[in-house]
Order: sequence, then structure tokens, then C-alpha cells
Amino acid sequence: MLGEFFRRYLKFLWLTPALLLWGSFPPLAEKTDILFALAPLMYLTRHSGRRDPKGVALVWFLNGLTFYLATLSWMPAIVKNGGPWPLVALGMGALSAYCALYFAAYGYVATCVWDWVRSRNYAWRLAAIIVVEPLLWAGLEIVRSRFGGGFAWNQLGTVAVNAGFGAPASLGGVYLLSMLIVLINGTLVGIAERVFRKGGTSLETILPLIFVFGTFELAKWTTPQPSESEGETMKVALVQRNFPCVFNPEREENPQLVYSNLLSKVALLAPELVVLPESAMAEFGRLDRHNAFRFAEWVRELTGAEAVIAGGTRVEQSKVYNSAGMFQEERVDFYDKVHLVPFGEYIPGDKLIPALQKLAPVGSCTAGDLKLLGDFGIAICYEDTDSAQMRRLAKMGAKALVFITNDSWFSYSEEPVQHAWQAVARAIETGLAVVRVGNSGVSGTIAPDGSATWLVDGKGRMLLDTPGTMFDRVILAQTSAPGGLTWYVRLGDKPIFIAFLLLMAAIFMVKYKRNLEIIRLRRRYGSDE
Repeated sequence: MLGEFFRRYLKFLWLTPALLLWGSFPPLAEKTDILFALAPLMYLTRHSGRRDPKGVALVWFLNGLTFYLATLSWMPAIVKNGGPWPLVALGMGALSAYCALYFAAYGYVATCVWDWVRSRNYAWRLAAIIVVEPLLWAGLEIVRSRFGGGFAWNQLGTVAVNAGFGAPASLGGVYLLSMLIVLINGTLVGIAERVFRKGGTSLETILPLIFVFGTFELAKWTTPQPSESEGETMKVALVQRNFPCVFNPEREENPQLVYSNLLSKVALLAPELVVLPESAMAEFGRLDRHNAFRFAEWVRELTGAEAVIAGGTRVEQSKVYNSAGMFQEERVDFYDKVHLVPFGEYIPGDKLIPALQKLAPVGSCTAGDLKLLGDFGIAICYEDTDSAQMRRLAKMGAKALVFITNDSWFSYSEEPVQHAWQAVARAIETGLAVVRVGNSGVSGTIAPDGSATWLVDGKGRMLLDTPGTMFDRVILAQTSAPGGLTWYVRLGDKPIFIAFLLLMAAIFMVKYKRNLEIIRLRRRYGSDE
């Protein structure tokens, strides 16, 4: 009876990796957990795949599902802002299950690799540990982040950049960091194998550590970081207004009075640029109307700033855009959001079937064209998770990146903190400073090396769901060759993704060849019989 109890219920221990992964991200942010969270699953893959590859894939899927349900637990926060709970629950479950499929794909393909490696010499085992496992994971992360609009959220490498170990992102983006994390997990599995199964050699530990150390050293050597004393800087004021989201348009306070109190705290510091969050101009009408122009002019006069950047909606030829405006003395430029969020800013197919447009929470938006606002690359809301788009802005000659968002949709949850974590990687990848302003938080600046200065409360915690202002000097890039700051800006994800495609082609060919051999043997056995 007791044995049956343990056999049945101890199976839940196989979900421990998911809980360790979840603990690596906010709210717990136990960053060191990421270094061994996947090790139990990778051990299972190496030694149980031959007997039950589909069962191993199922264990990976359940861990992925558990991880995403836990890490996306902020999604129901939108219900209190008017989101219909059936759709929110369905969306959260479907998105979590979809992302978990990538876990299952990794588990299944990895078992095929290890089934083949067992019958080969030791060099193939080393290749599987050092190359195949990390590359397979990173390639699947890239596909998840790009396919169908992509969901580029909480890659493994995001933990590394927020732990202060993000330098390799300048070479291969956050996905290279994910490779290194998987490599470290695999190295721990190799140590466990030598202890418990008396197999392998110390090369499985030495070579990965050399590779990890060498990658960090190469990143430091190839990516010079500009310092404030060497280059041009700009004095920037960040304004975290904390107005209600679009589902709750009621205003109990005079917005201009609130802004007056906030801006008076930084006016004496004479900022050159004032940055307001996404949707900031919604309180004054459309971004391209006279009221917005007058408000921006008032902000410039109050602070003495040369320019104001703020978000809002604008309409051109009956098309609605989620935009950012840069207001200067006698000039206004607009950037229209390029990477729209499906089911948020538009419903897929709503341009063909206009009736669907009524289902979009903020109306059916139209995607714009990528461009700079002055010297700045702009990202609105979810766009700051799109590393490819930020890389394109760097190649266009951006001297700094400005991220504006309105996370009050998910107020009083961990979503704003998780969202802010993504921005740190963009600074290291592009070699550009980042100014990030969230309506409800998180607001702050990020240096090109990934060191962040956040707007915090009296206890040193990120200021959330509360108005606040911040002043900082931001380093502007001085490169004469746009896009020349980092290798990631020059090459992007191509090296890793091409290597991933070659790996998948090789795995397919080997699998196909083995299946042909099995069919041939069965036919021969049948004829002999």
C-alpha cells in the first residue's frame, strides 16, 4: 500500500524543474535556480528516451505547461480592468499550452539524438553535450519568439542579463545566453552521470566551462562600452503618471495638475528630453490633435526641455495607429507601432472581416513602418521584447532606445517587473542605452552594459502602481558606422538559427536513414521466415 502511494504521487516530483524555472523569474527572482533547473529533465532525456521517448516528451510538456501557467499568472489581472474572464482564462491556457509544445519538442528530439549517440564513440557524446543540446534549445526559443508574430517572453537568457552576466548577448543575443545556461545544466548532468552511473569523463566538465568562460571573455574583448566621460550624454526626465488603463477611463483628478506636481520635481535639473509613457496623451485627446500639441508645449515650457516623447493614438486616412510622438519647438514627428499584439491591438483577419474589429480591446490598429524619432529608436509596449526589431533600429543609426509602455492593464501583478526584465537584454544586444517609462512602472534607464537604474520607492523596490519621476544622464552612441556597436547588431540571430536548421536537417536525415534500415531488415527477416 505504501509503495503504491509513493509510485503514484512521487511522480509529481517531475514537475520540480518547472517550479525551479518559475522561481528564477519574478516574483521570486531566485536567479541561480536557472543553472540547474533543467538538469533533472535532461538526465531523464539521456537515459529514458530509448524506452519511452513519447513519455519523456510528455514530462517535458507538463513541465513547460506548469512553468508558463505559473509565470503568466499575471494575465488574470486584466479581468479587474474589464477583460472577460472566460476569454482571459482561455487565452492564458492556450498560450501556456502552445509554449509548452516547445518543451515537448526539445524533449522528443533530444531523445532521438541520445538514442543515436549511445551507439557511437565518445566524440559524438561530447558533441551532443556541448553543441546539440544548447543549440536545439536556443533554436526552438528563436522559433517561439518569431513564428506567427512570436511570443518572445522570459527566455532562459533573460535571467542571466538581470543577474549581471549578460555580456555574451552582445555576440549572439539573449539566445546565446540561453545556450550557455543549457550547457551548464548539461554539464551538471554529466557530473551526476559520472557519480551515479560511472560513465563519461572529466572532459564533459572541462570543455563546457572553457567554452562558457571563453564566450564571456570574447564578449568583453569585442564590445567596447562607451563611458559618460568619453561621449555625449543627454539629460532625461522620466514621468510615471500611473493613470487608469483604457478599460477604466474615469478621471477623478486634473491630469495637468498631476503632471505639474511630477514635473516640478525635475524641472530644476533642466532636462533636455522628457519621456512620458504609452497612451499618455489619451487624457488630452488624439496624439495628432491640437490639445496634445498644447500639452507637450506646456511640458517643454515648464521643464525647459528641448523635446517631449509621449504615446497615444492617431488617425490617418481612417486608419488607427498606436503611436509615439516627438514634440519639439516647431516640429512634431510620429512613430507608428510596427509589432502589434494580436487579440489586443487587432484581431487576426479583422481587416478582411470588419465585424471582428469590435472585439479588439483598444480598437483595430494598423501597423506602421519602422523609423527613428530624431536620434532615438522607439519601442511601444511589447515591441521591446522583439530583439530583431531593436537590432534594425540600431542599424538605422539610433543613438539610444526609448521604450514606452502602459502596463496598467495588469496593475498590481508581476507583469510590469517581468516586462522590464526583457528590456535589459535589448541594451546589451544593441550596445545602446535604454530609457524605459511605464505608466504604472517599471521606469528607469539601462546602460549599454546592462546595468539598470530603476525608479524605486523608499525601500529600494521598483516603484509600481504609483506616480513618480526620475532624472538621469543617458549615454548616446557615438559610432560613425550605424549598427557597428555589437556583433549581434551586425549578424542578428542568423548564425544560431542557421546552425539550428542544419542540426534539424542532420537529425532528420539520420532518423530517415535509420527508419529505412529498419524497414529493410524487417522485409529481409520476413522473407527469410
